[in-house]
Amino acid sequence: MPADETQHNTMDVDTANPPTSTEPSAASNGKRKAEMELDRAVKKSSPPTDEGQDTIADEAAGPSQQGIDPDGAASTPLSKNQLKRLRRQQQWEGFKQDRRAKRKDKRHERQARKRAEKETLIAEAEAAGIDPATVLQQKEPWKFRPVPVAFIIDCDFETYMREQELVSLSSQLVRSYAMNRKAKYQAALHFSSWKGKLKTRFETVLNSSHQNWKNVGFHEGDFREAAKHAREQMSGPQGGEVLDLIDPSKPPLVQSSDGGESATSPTVDAEPEADDVDRSVVYLTSESPYTLDRLEANTSYVIGGIVDKNREKGLCYKRAREYKVRTAKLPIGEYMAMQSRYVLTTNQVVEIMANWLECGDWGKAFMDVIPKRKGGTLKGEAAEGGEEEEDQEKEEEEEEEDEEDEDGAAEVNVDPQSLERTDGAQAD
Repeated sequence: MPADETQHNTMDVDTANPPTSTEPSAASNGKRKAEMELDRAVKKSSPPTDEGQDTIADEAAGPSQQGIDPDGAASTPLSKNQLKRLRRQQQWEGFKQDRRAKRKDKRHERQARKRAEKETLIAEAEAAGIDPATVLQQKEPWKFRPVPVAFIIDCDFETYMREQELVSLSSQLVRSYAMNRKAKYQAALHFSSWKGKLKTRFETVLNSSHQNWKNVGFHEGDFREAAKHAREQMSGPQGGEVLDLIDPSKPPLVQSSDGGESATSPTVDAEPEADDVDRSVVYLTSESPYTLDRLEANTSYVIGGIVDKNREKGLCYKRAREYKVRTAKLPIGEYMAMQSRYVLTTNQVVEIMANWLECGDWGKAFMDVIPKRKGGTLKGEAAEGGEEEEDQEKEEEEEEEDEEDEDGAAEVNVDPQSLERTDGAQAD
């Protein structure tokens, strides 16, 4: 073989198989340094935990998060911000059991405080020669009383929410069912666009507990399909009782301060509607120029099931106009004096409307749901100091619910017999 040909072949081999450098790259050095710095920061800020709870970021993260594909090939390394988020998530997960124990202790303290107050009332009544039953507030036995009104929660906003916001929404849906179920009058509850990650979470993490819910419909189609099923349900034999409050042929009734009832005229004019607008559906959205004065029989009220920290504006209103249904907003501005803008959660909207079905008074319905720590008071009234203890208790319960949302699994156990709220029952 000629020498020049041999030399040419040798050059081809060298070009195809360049020597592997043993020197570490700048990217790997930067990543390793960032990991070491974050390790030291976590160890300094984190108190000692039980054996078995300490985790290492590289072990908690899957191969893909460590910069390695499952097949073993190298992938894009994590950035410094991604590593920080991973560390924070690890710390949060590591203290989950501690937070649950604290919430349990708080619940036990509240229960003990209520028992002590009850025992004090009984002792005082006996000392005064009064029947203790007359001083104790007797709880009315729960009874299923359906009314021909439907609440539809539109779950078709998954693409606008982050993973943790979907977790929070699932908790709000569970509370929505609980609040409607234990109310004096039960509206028909429907969930539209029931699919995707939200449905998967209920079927896996929450162990398909929603399949045991009563008087509830789940629909893969949009809110119009759910409204169709709701109309059939409300017009059927199990549709429920048409209360005077929701009878469109009668003037609205509100609870007066002396406990009686008085007729009132609508606060706003009826919404001008085109011929092709579906009058049986009202989409609740704060962007609507129309204010809801009352709930009406054989009507479906759609609530946007979205948790987006107010990033997206006007989604529900645009959706309602696109599908040609009526829109309205709750009359919070007509009854409440808010120190700041307060965004209602999905379950709070359901609870407010369920309260209105019982009392017919929007002001009372708002006050029973919106905590005073948010700066909410009835217009023309100052906050009453005598209700501070009750509001503090409500605040503690809300803080527990917020923590449960962040933990990713808040469940409400609804017993048809007692209908007692149990925030401690959770699923991971």
